[in-house]
Amino acid sequence: MKRSYEMDLCSGPLLSKILLFSLPLILSGVLQLLFNATDIVVVGKFAGSNAMAAVGSTTSLFNLLVNSFIGISVGANVLVARHYGERDYDGVQQTIQTALLTGLIGGTILIVLGVVLARPMLTLMATPDEVIDQAVLYMQVYFIGMPATMIYNFGAAVLRAVGDTRRPLYFLMAAGVMNVLGDLLFVCLLGMGVAGTAIATVLSQCVSAALTVLCLVKSDGMCHLDLRRLHFHMDKFLRIMQVGLPAGMQSVIFNISNVLIQSSVNSFGAVTVAGNTAAANIEGFVYISMNALYQTSISFTSQNLGAKNYHRIDQTLVRCMCIVTLIGLVLGNGAHLLGNHLLHIYSDDLEVISFGMQRLSVISVTYCLCGMMDVLAGTIRGLGYSMLPMIVSLIGACVFRIIWIFTVFRVQHTLFILYASYPISWILTILAHFVCYLIVRKKVFRPQET
Repeated sequence: MKRSYEMDLCSGPLLSKILLFSLPLILSGVLQLLFNATDIVVVGKFAGSNAMAAVGSTTSLFNLLVNSFIGISVGANVLVARHYGERDYDGVQQTIQTALLTGLIGGTILIVLGVVLARPMLTLMATPDEVIDQAVLYMQVYFIGMPATMIYNFGAAVLRAVGDTRRPLYFLMAAGVMNVLGDLLFVCLLGMGVAGTAIATVLSQCVSAALTVLCLVKSDGMCHLDLRRLHFHMDKFLRIMQVGLPAGMQSVIFNISNVLIQSSVNSFGAVTVAGNTAAANIEGFVYISMNALYQTSISFTSQNLGAKNYHRIDQTLVRCMCIVTLIGLVLGNGAHLLGNHLLHIYSDDLEVISFGMQRLSVISVTYCLCGMMDVLAGTIRGLGYSMLPMIVSLIGACVFRIIWIFTVFRVQHTLFILYASYPISWILTILAHFVCYLIVRKKVFRPQET
């Protein structure tokens, strides 16, 4: 009997299914972060602090450009899950075809944006002179692999929508091995520096994309992809964009504020940038673990909305909030407690480690707030209301942090004051998201409850 990777999210024990669904997502996210962590560790150890700072200084800009398109894949996830819950085969098929073509087009656009905007944007961010040339080179090579990155992310969003989070994990495992081997070859043996580590990452992205497409082609369920019938369905594209574009814009909004904060960090010099980069990379493992619950809340909410299981949506939110809070508290505070040892993996420079600890002591210990904020946004988005979380994020994250940087931070120009903008903005955004959920819940559930 052929093994099924799909999962019915509309029935059965909820907590165990959330855990079974989210654990592969956590591991997948950790593997994706290991791509970047391997890059930073290898260049830090074998190419020096400036090369490490060059790679790290591109992170917020990379996220700004890329996450807007990856955010659109949320729309594909929501739409496929809705059709799957309704048992609408044609709807699933048309959405999958449109989603993959959207990812391919988006990846091609990103090549142009990344290559053309690399130097102007890094200059605008006040990237230190001693690292900017290497940062530009790294970013330009990295963006060549964007079509593969987008195809993987849109394909993985489709698989998550039908409850399959295991196969995307397996594909990333294969890609992760390729990335590590590539770093060892191009950086350690051939001495290619930041260009070598970017090439290794691009090759690994191509592996994960190829495996994802092959998986969909070989699937005999509702997610089967027939390349001969590949077609762009405008009605599905518009519905994907209706949910996905605000999700992508929300990511852009957060990353605009992160770019501003990165620019403020850059004003403290290259050593501070290196310490901030290492600490942010450690925090990334905490964030990606919590983000798995954001993705879980979207898929569970969307499938159950399609099946009209409204009571299960409330139950999903409560359980996801409890799990994400526990993950954030344990991993976030654990990262701070073990900070000195973890930062030594990235650099042996005691000054770099000291600056890294400053960031961990503020952001990492309060990171559970970020997870709670994301789960609330994911639930609202799964209900089909994607504009509200974007507006809340615009005000709670971007506008607030901009005001903070140009007022409080200008008066007290310290790293602590700069980093404090994160937890304060998370608290404000959580409160606003909760009010939005109550409003949306009343609007969606009332026809069934009356």
